Amino acid sequence: MAIAVVALAGVGGVLWLLLGSSLFAARQVAVEGTVELSSQQVGTAAQVPIGTPLLLLDTATIESRVQQLRRVATVEVSRSMTGTVRITVSERTPVAVAPSGEGVALVDATATSFATVPEVPRGLPELRVSRVSPEVPAARAAVQVLTELPPGLRERVKVVSARSSADVVLRLGDDREVHWGGPSQSARKTAVLGPLLSRPGDVYDVSSPQLPTIS
Repeated sequence: MAIAVVALAGVGGVLWLLLGSSLFAARQVAVEGTVELSSQQVGTAAQVPIGTPLLLLDTATIESRVQQLRRVATVEVSRSMTGTVRITVSERTPVAVAPSGEGVALVDATATSFATVPEVPRGLPELRVSRVSPEVPAARAAVQVLTELPPGLRERVKVVSARSSADVVLRLGDDREVHWGGPSQSARKTAVLGPLLSRPGDVYDVSSPQLPTIS
């Protein structure tokens, strides 16, 4: 009986240390992975309740708050027994731009518009679709085609447009057009397009890579 009482007391003491004592509470926030965002912006969005026992900290809710920052692609929240709550973010990387009333919108590889800047960053093509959104198949297809192009070809693209997910068109810097079709068979289309571009023409159609055309 005495042993059981001692054991229960020991368990109770441990629980008190973990849940009631300030020794194992959230004391500070550390932010990692920011580039354009500041640590303060992330920390403000996270709203970590300092003083809360680490075991009671709702990391999923904190992650959800940080995810509301449009520049954030992924976020992970971890905690250490030292009382540090670590927030590691990965910011979205722009692959294209889209017209915006206040400048141009930066668009990432998921077709998400996440920030507006006054001028087009060097090397980013313009995305022309009915609406920039991951929910729009044409927008998703256009950025997928763009991101799957080899760097040498992607750097030559000035405009990528799509009226549907099967109708992606690339306009190169010399005003030639490449009718790509859908995102499938990207490697084969790239292999076919290389030799085609060495021939004169205005429109290069590789939507059916087995039967490419030049006009």
